[in-house]
Amino acid sequence: MNLIVGMTGASGAVIGVRTLQALRALDVETHLVLTRWGRTLVEYETDYTVQDLRAMADHVHGPGDQAAAISSGSYPTDGMIIAPCSMKTLAAIRAGYAEDLVVRAADVTLKERRKLVLVPREAPLNEIHLENMLALARIGALILPPMPAFYNHPKTIDDIIMHLVARILDHFGLELPAAFRWKGGLSRPQVELATDPAAEAPTDAHA
Repeated sequence: MNLIVGMTGASGAVIGVRTLQALRALDVETHLVLTRWGRTLVEYETDYTVQDLRAMADHVHGPGDQAAAISSGSYPTDGMIIAPCSMKTLAAIRAGYAEDLVVRAADVTLKERRKLVLVPREAPLNEIHLENMLALARIGALILPPMPAFYNHPKTIDDIIMHLVARILDHFGLELPAAFRWKGGLSRPQVELATDPAAEAPTDAHA
């Protein structure tokens, strides 16, 4: 499997980090695109550096590289995840304003009828945000806001993040081994959630 991962300038950089780590653990080939503010928030909000993230991906593309393979529909991928997705990026995708590689790759994903999962992070949402999400949902994008679940009795913030990552990967037919599944009934589950699919950031990368 071959997936594009975009990370933009919305709060929630750890979602993208954990998604990349999970995909690497599942041996999924990844193309990473970090916007300028996405890079800033990785280092502001997490203990990871941009170099750490580059090491988690198989291919890394600059946000302005419109000549990258993923900017063309003739390059086969299995879809794209944008996590976190800023409201600016969301609006640009809806309008087809492919000014940077994240939006161009998303545009290609939609036009080729491939899976596009957006993890929009903003609160509260105004009418423009909601209308943009509705419009994108109607043309095939999957809108998956980072809303926490509590039926799995998370013990840490990372448990909440990893449950979200599991839900993202579900839509590509990928199984996160430690994912908690609701099985019905109201008995309290006895679960130990795995909070990190890769305890250490990998050290190798392909540019």
